[in-house]
Amino acid sequence: MAEDYLKKLVREGTISKEQLREAEGLASSLGITVDDALIRLGYISAGEIGQLQASQFGYEFVDLGAMEIPQSVIALIPESVARENVVIPIAMVDERLRVAMSNALDLDVIDKLRFMTNREIDPVVAPKEDIQTAVNRHYGGSETESVDSMLMEFTETAIDFTETEAPATKAEEAEENAPVVRLVNLIISEAVNMRASDIHIEPFEDRIRVRYRIDGVLIERDSPPKRLLAALTSRLKIMARMDIAEKRRPQDGRIKTRTGGKDFDLRVSILPTKFGQAVVLRILDRDNIKVGIRNLGFGEENYRKFQTIIRRPNGIFLVTGPTGSGKTTTLYSALGELNRPDKKIITAEDPVEYYLPGINQVEVRHDIGLDFARIIRAMLRQAPNVILVGEIRDAETAEMAIQASLTGHLVFSTLHTNDAPSSITRLIDMGVEPFLVASSIMAILAQRLVRVPCAKCKEEYTPDAAETELFEITAEQMANAKFMRGKGCNHCQHTGYRGRVATFELMSMNSTLREMTFRSEPAQSIRRQARLFGMKTLVEDALSKALMGKTTLMEVYKLDKGGH
Repeated sequence: MAEDYLKKLVREGTISKEQLREAEGLASSLGITVDDALIRLGYISAGEIGQLQASQFGYEFVDLGAMEIPQSVIALIPESVARENVVIPIAMVDERLRVAMSNALDLDVIDKLRFMTNREIDPVVAPKEDIQTAVNRHYGGSETESVDSMLMEFTETAIDFTETEAPATKAEEAEENAPVVRLVNLIISEAVNMRASDIHIEPFEDRIRVRYRIDGVLIERDSPPKRLLAALTSRLKIMARMDIAEKRRPQDGRIKTRTGGKDFDLRVSILPTKFGQAVVLRILDRDNIKVGIRNLGFGEENYRKFQTIIRRPNGIFLVTGPTGSGKTTTLYSALGELNRPDKKIITAEDPVEYYLPGINQVEVRHDIGLDFARIIRAMLRQAPNVILVGEIRDAETAEMAIQASLTGHLVFSTLHTNDAPSSITRLIDMGVEPFLVASSIMAILAQRLVRVPCAKCKEEYTPDAAETELFEITAEQMANAKFMRGKGCNHCQHTGYRGRVATFELMSMNSTLREMTFRSEPAQSIRRQARLFGMKTLVEDALSKALMGKTTLMEVYKLDKGGH
C-alpha cells in the first residue's frame, strides 16, 4: 500500500525515480522505512509525507503546532506509552479518543491504545517530529512526571540525601521508582528527546549545574539542589558499573539504556573536582553512524575524491578536527562502505564508541599495557586489509601506523589539529621522519560541524552590505545564492537552528606536496600550495553551504574566528 503513494510522488514529479531508488537503498541499509529515508535525504518534508498518507488512506491530517490539548485528554495515555509509540491523544469525541499518529495504519499500536484506555480509537495523521514536540510540550508541562516537576518535588522536601552512598549491593536492590532513580532516568530521557549529544552535571560551592549540549551548544537546565549530588553520582556509578566508594580518582564507564523505543549507549566520565564529582555522559546514538558517505555533507568534487581515496589498496588517510567534530562518524561511514565479505577490517579504539557488525574491534586497555602501538603489532599478524587506529597520540603509534601502510595496508586514523596542512607538521613534530610522512600519507581531511537553520521556522533573507563585504561574496554568487536563517520556534527551542552538517577541507597528496613534506616546509607553505591545486578551506566550504541555505553566515563567521 505504501508503494502506491510513493509511485504517485514519482508520477507527480515531487521526487525522481533516482531519488526513490537512493531512498530505498538507504532504507535497506539503515533498517528504516522508505518514507523516513526520503525525509532524511531532504527530498521531501515529513509534513508532505503525512498529508499524502492521510489523503491516500482517508485519514485526517492535523497540525499539532498550535493545538492546545486538554489535560484530561493527555492523562488518558501515560507519557512512557506516548513516547515509545510516538502518539499523542488530542480530543474526546462521542466517547471515542482521537489520537495523532505518524503511521495511522499501525494496527498493533491502535489495539494497544484501545485496550489501555478502554475506548475506541480514531487515528489521525501528523508528522513524527511534530508528535514528539507536542509530547514534550504537553507532558512536560502537565502534572505527569518531568524533570522540572521532580526537581520541584526535591526542592520542596526537606529530606537530606547527602549520605545516600550505600554499598552497591544495597543500592542495586533499591526500587526503580526511588526518587533519585526516577530523576536520573528523566534527565537522560529529556536529554535524548532534546537531541543532546552530552549531559554535563557539574558541582559548585552552592549548587549543581546541569547542562545539555545540543547542536554543539551547551544549554543550562533547571539545577537540582546541592544535597542531591552524592545520590546522583552514586546512581550513575551503579548504572555504569563503577566503584561507588572511589571519589578521589577519575573513572570511566558505560551505560546501556532504552528511551523512546530506541537503544542508546552512554559513555560516562567522572572527574573529582574541588566541590565534588563532575559527571559527563556522552550520548551515543547508533543511527548517527549509519548516515552513509553521501549524506555527510560533501560537495560533489570532495565526494568523488573521498570515494577514490578510501578504495586505494594502501596508505594512510587522516581525519582531523577537535573533539565533537564528527571524525568518528566520517570514519565509520567509510568503514561501512568498505565492509564487504572480501575485506578484513580491524580497529583499535579508545574506547570503542559504536559496535560495527562484521568488523573486528579492539579496545585499548592502558591498565594492562594494551596501547595503540601494541594492538597494531598484533593486528598485523591477523592479515587485515583495512586498519583503523582511533587516534595517533605519539611517535610510536604514528610509526606503527606508517609501517602498516607501507606494507600494503589501508590505514585510517585521527589527529587533533586545526586544519589539514597542520597535520603534516604535527607528525614531524612528534618525531616521525619527514620521508616516512611524505611516502605514507595519501590524504588528510579536516572537518567541523556547523548548525543548520530550523526547517520549521527558516526564512530566506538578503544579507546587508557589511556581511557580503566581510565574506567577500561576489555579485555573481549573490545572484545565485539562497541565504536562510531561523526565526526561532518550539521545534528548535527558539534557537533558529536544528541539526548540524559537516564542512570539510580535503587535502590530497601529490608529488609537489610530498616534496615539501620531505623538506619539512611550514604548514602555511603547504597550505598555499594545496590551495593552488584546488583545495577548498573549511571556511570556503562552509560559505558555499551558506550560499545554498544549508547553514548561516553567522555560523561561517564563528568557524572563521575559531568558534567551532
